[in-house]
Amino acid sequence: MAQRVYLDWNATAPLRPEARAAMLAALDLTGNPSSVHAEGRVARQVIEKARESVAALVGGDARCVAFASGGTEANMLALSSGVGVPGAPRRDRLLVSGIEHPSVLAGGRFAADMVEQIAVTTDGYVDLSALVERLATLADEGVQAPLVSLMLANNETGVIQPAAEAAAVVHAAGGLLHVDAVQGAGRIPIDINALSADLLTISAHKIGGPKGVGALIRRHRDIDIDPLIKGGGQEQRLRAGTENVAGIAGFGAAAVAAHRDLEHGLGHIGALRDRIEHNLSAAFPDIAIFGAGSTRIPNTTLFAASGVKAETAVIALDLEGVAVSSGAACSSGKVAPSHVLAAMGVAAELARGAIRISLGPTTKESDVEFFQNAWNKVLRPLLKETRTIAA
Repeated sequence: MAQRVYLDWNATAPLRPEARAAMLAALDLTGNPSSVHAEGRVARQVIEKARESVAALVGGDARCVAFASGGTEANMLALSSGVGVPGAPRRDRLLVSGIEHPSVLAGGRFAADMVEQIAVTTDGYVDLSALVERLATLADEGVQAPLVSLMLANNETGVIQPAAEAAAVVHAAGGLLHVDAVQGAGRIPIDINALSADLLTISAHKIGGPKGVGALIRRHRDIDIDPLIKGGGQEQRLRAGTENVAGIAGFGAAAVAAHRDLEHGLGHIGALRDRIEHNLSAAFPDIAIFGAGSTRIPNTTLFAASGVKAETAVIALDLEGVAVSSGAACSSGKVAPSHVLAAMGVAAELARGAIRISLGPTTKESDVEFFQNAWNKVLRPLLKETRTIAA
């Protein structure tokens, strides 16, 4: 088979060997984790061990971890007017930034007219002054219990959002903050208490666990959540249905491995990302690297060469053996203009050429060289094609 290089870790990370081993072991278990007999208790122990590992990855309390089918469901679980402390008023407004994941932009379980977008800066940060202003206006209008949802790191640009600062603003206004940390987990240290996030979402397959498993973590146990799936008492009655034992086992093992990698340092990933960006600029000085002046997770770069269409470039690179993406991988394989870049004020023509490269712990220098050779090979024909069409 011809050599291939995988540079799309933000879409999904390769399954870690530790996760695979944990899943295979869990698949041999017979018991239902809700059963009280020995077989059931063994399955329950696997889930609770994984719960502790996932909590440790984000500095949380294992008793506050609820497993779901992925980050999207966890976001849906969090984004409800019924979330809050007992006796508190229902959340009557949801504020999200314009660069959120589609599952957050959709508003969860809030009515469409109760969802508002907060502007972002041209550097890719949520505009905190706009958030402060809107929260003050809502208070004047009698909205006393808003919910704000803000991602920790953007999935396209990699820009790290000022979540802790936003939390202070939101709490001062009597609101709650949900942080979608799907892209930050395993790439930067996360402490739910330091962030002061009331709710936090992560996903297994972004850190080398299996697809189809995620978690919603509460900072305190006294935060009530209105279950999305009602029925049995699983997951502290927050998510009914027999747990995916094998998937959760893989999630826990991946969380342990991701935590270990963070402790050992992932500086080499940032160095590789910087090398890619240097090489891109050297090959095409007019290239745009979005969020380059902002604080980013170390594995992500989003760039565009004027006149080059992302759809054509992604296919050309794929034929050369390199897997990259055009922005987020959440549109059933469709290459569409980036709502993130639109929110940042990037011209539509340039945004249509945006290509995302995302690295992981096993990315090597040879992978970077392989990509660069492939890019240099496809760039000239793509530019020539563009000029021909323009003529």
